[in-house]
Amino acid sequence: MISAPVSRWTRVRQAASFAAFFLLLAAPAFAQEDEPSPADSTTGWVFRWLNFAIVLGIVIYALGKAAPYFRNHAQEISEKIAEGTRAREVAEADRRAAQAKLAGIETEVATMRVEAKRGALAEAERVRAQAKAEAETIERSAQAEIAAAERAARLELKALAARIAVERAETVLRSELTPQTEAALFGNFVAELEGSAN
Repeated sequence: MISAPVSRWTRVRQAASFAAFFLLLAAPAFAQEDEPSPADSTTGWVFRWLNFAIVLGIVIYALGKAAPYFRNHAQEISEKIAEGTRAREVAEADRRAAQAKLAGIETEVATMRVEAKRGALAEAERVRAQAKAEAETIERSAQAEIAAAERAARLELKALAARIAVERAETVLRSELTPQTEAALFGNFVAELEGSAN
């Protein structure tokens, strides 16, 4: 399609050159001289009009042949103008979208900051709650250990007190127990065994 307009344009130039050449040939026929020339006769006028008609026919023929080229060229130009208009509208829409995004960046940044601050506060609260839960767990564990140690100490204290009491009782019994008392106690013990056996 590109080669067709070039060849048409070449033909239009050739036709225009041809028409200019014939106009230059016809120019002397229209030149005026001081003395009457045979060109001023009726035959001269007929040749002039005939020459003019030929040149006019060639020009009209050339323009007729060139008209489709000019129409196609005008159509291509109008299509390119429409295409340029569409491209400009698309670029304008892109520019407006970019401006809208740029205008929205400040709000997005502010929103992101608020969300980050909210997230940081939530994280700090979560860490505090976790630390509090761990502290409570440690405190319960420590109280359980203290209670266990207290029970163990009480049991040890009771065992120590019982041992001391037994040792004192033993000491007291040894100092107060005589062979007669021992025989009486032994007799009572045997009597109790006989009574329980019955």
